[in-house]
Amino acid sequence: MTDILVVGGGGREHAIIKALAASKRAGKLYCAPGNAGIAELAECIPVKATDIDGIVAAAKEKRVGLVFVAPDDPLVLGAVDALEAVGIRAFGPNARAAVIEGSKVFSKNLMKKYGIPTASYETFADPAAAREYIFGRGEYPVVVKAEGLALGKGVIIAQNRDEADAAIASIMEQRAFGDAGASVVVEEFLRGREVTVLAFTDGETVVPMVSSQDHKRAFDGDRGLNTGGMGAYSPSPVYTPEVARRCTDEIFLPTIAAMRAEGRPFKGVIYFGLMITAEGPKVIEYNARFGDPEAEVVLPRLKTDLLDIVDACIDGTLSQLPVEWSDDVSACVVLASGGYPVKYEKGKVISGIDRAGALDGVYVYHAGTATEGGELVTNGGRVLDVTATAPTMREALARAYEAAALISFDGMFYRRDIGRDSETI
Repeated sequence: MTDILVVGGGGREHAIIKALAASKRAGKLYCAPGNAGIAELAECIPVKATDIDGIVAAAKEKRVGLVFVAPDDPLVLGAVDALEAVGIRAFGPNARAAVIEGSKVFSKNLMKKYGIPTASYETFADPAAAREYIFGRGEYPVVVKAEGLALGKGVIIAQNRDEADAAIASIMEQRAFGDAGASVVVEEFLRGREVTVLAFTDGETVVPMVSSQDHKRAFDGDRGLNTGGMGAYSPSPVYTPEVARRCTDEIFLPTIAAMRAEGRPFKGVIYFGLMITAEGPKVIEYNARFGDPEAEVVLPRLKTDLLDIVDACIDGTLSQLPVEWSDDVSACVVLASGGYPVKYEKGKVISGIDRAGALDGVYVYHAGTATEGGELVTNGGRVLDVTATAPTMREALARAYEAAALISFDGMFYRRDIGRDSETI
């Protein structure tokens, strides 16, 4: 039996812990810092995910056999490096490999160097130069991305000159995303349908997971600001066998080979954010870990023991392990705090989770919750991820929305059109 510490405290980590808890080889589970829902499956340790020294100390104190580093920040900060340096087995890319998410300039240059299809781009450290380039081209929409990590929110799609000007001001001058906005990547706007494919890799072998699609905008009809994700579903109808073959041959395998060639072998989970264009699939972005809320719709479909996959990725034996998936589909609706993703209040009492979770095929993942005075309360912008599995997408969506309607807290809102685009293909 292997005792395991999972680093992180959101819906993604709840989904990971639930999957690990199903392993016959999993011993005691810990999570740092965790949340109120995770606490039902694991012992939560009050250490921030970015406190690398604290994570190492907790792993030593609990004598765990494995640390699963889930979020982007600690990966980029070198959590895996620090754990391995003291002989603790860790899952996730080291800092040199996690740069594929930590630096958009690095990832775009990698794709250009190795011929991996992506949007055309330029990078800028000077706001005036960025404006001159955008205004000179005069092509809209245009995509402006903060160069560093921005909690999934550092991307602005500017529809015209005024919005582009405001995007540069917000990211580079007002530093809406902190130091992540010291530089920007200005990209061609790709037209097509988005799809996310996560993949397990041991640095050589790449095993794509089932596809998924998330909804980034805050409000129905893809209106409002970008968020960390307001819902998701799996699979994506645009990810056909032919598209999957092209993605594997033109993107997945070349990316992992490119990282090896750069002396940055990538082990763990890699996230491919893709646009299926008229010319074929192109990379929108890479992440160095499970997506959120994509993990909440992909992991419920995993039939193979997650701990076996983790061990194979670490040990370089992934090619020897068959990875199997359920034929059921899944859908997730995110319940968010009023005002998210800008300003929102915490500490709102939550009710109805037990009733929602009792519905057939439904599981409620906690993303931003805490316990105060014996009551479950909100503790973040994205509060709960209501996920349902079923034989068809229509059934999964109906179950997820039925469950969401049973839950309430002051200011709660959620999109009413999650998965609607899945039915129009």
